Amino acid sequence: MIPESKGQKARSNLVSKGSKYLLTPTSCDVIIWEWTWRNDMGRVIAIANQKGGVGKTTTAINLSACLAEAGQRVLVIDIDPQGNTTSGLGVMKDDIDKTVYEVMLQEIELTDAIIKNIFDNLDIVPSNVNLAGAEIDLIDVEDREYILKNEIAKVKGEYDYIILDCPPSLSMLTVNAMTASDSVLVPIQCEYYALEGLTQLIHTINLVKKKLNPELELEGVVFTMYDSRTNLSLQVVENVKDNLNQTIYKTIIPRNIRLAEAPSHGLPINIYDSRSAGAESYRMLAQEVMSK
Repeated sequence: MIPESKGQKARSNLVSKGSKYLLTPTSCDVIIWEWTWRNDMGRVIAIANQKGGVGKTTTAINLSACLAEAGQRVLVIDIDPQGNTTSGLGVMKDDIDKTVYEVMLQEIELTDAIIKNIFDNLDIVPSNVNLAGAEIDLIDVEDREYILKNEIAKVKGEYDYIILDCPPSLSMLTVNAMTASDSVLVPIQCEYYALEGLTQLIHTINLVKKKLNPELELEGVVFTMYDSRTNLSLQVVENVKDNLNQTIYKTIIPRNIRLAEAPSHGLPINIYDSRSAGAESYRMLAQEVMSK
C-alpha cells in the first residue's frame, strides 16, 4: 500500500479537477499502487540470432552500456558459453566460480552470481565455457525452460533493463532466455545472406510465445556492420525492409574499427572511444529502445 500522504494528494487532485467518476480512497490507492508497481518492473530483452558474426554480442555490450550511461539501471546476463560479453566488459571469465551456469543448475541464485557496478549503473551475470554442458546437465530437469525466468523474477524490480546475450543457436539456452524475456532484439549484418535463418528465428519466437511465454514480442531488428562505401549494404537494408513485416530500428550500426577494438580492452565503445561513430550509433539505439 502506498503512503497515506500520496493517496490523499491523489484524491484531492481528482476532486479539484471535477472528475465525473468517484473513486473511493481504497480504490484510488490500489490504482496508484498498481501503476507504480508495473512501472518499477524492468524490461527484459533477449538479443538473439542463431547466425554468428552478426554483431549480437557487440550489441549486447554496447546497448547495455549506453542505457546505463543514460541513467538506466541495467543488468547484463551472458548466456553464451563463449563468454564474450563477459570478457568484453572487462571480467576475467576463467577466474570466476559463480556464473550463469551454476544458476541454471540451480546450485546458486541469480543474485549470488551478479557482479555489481562493473561500470556505473551496469551489473553483469558472467558466463564461461562451463555453460556449454548445461544442455546435457538439464536434459532430465522438469520445467527447465523456466529456470532463468524464475530467477530473473527475483531481481526484475531492481533494474530498468535486463539484457540477455543469447548463444548463436536455437538451443535450450536460447529458449530459456526467450521464455524469460519481454521481447527479442535481432541484429542483422548488412550482407548478402542477411535474411538467412531469420525466418526460422521468427518461427522459434512465435513457438515460444505460443507454448511458453504468451507475452513475448519481437522488439525489433537492428542493422549492424553497415558500410556506406558499398552498394551492397544499402541493397541489403532495402531488401530486408521490403520483405520483413517487423519493427526495424532507424539506427543503423556502422562497420567501425573502434567497435572492433573495444572488446580486446574490456571496455564498451562509449568508454573506449566516446566520440566514435560506433559510440554515437549505440547511443541513438539506446534512445530508440527507451522511447518504446
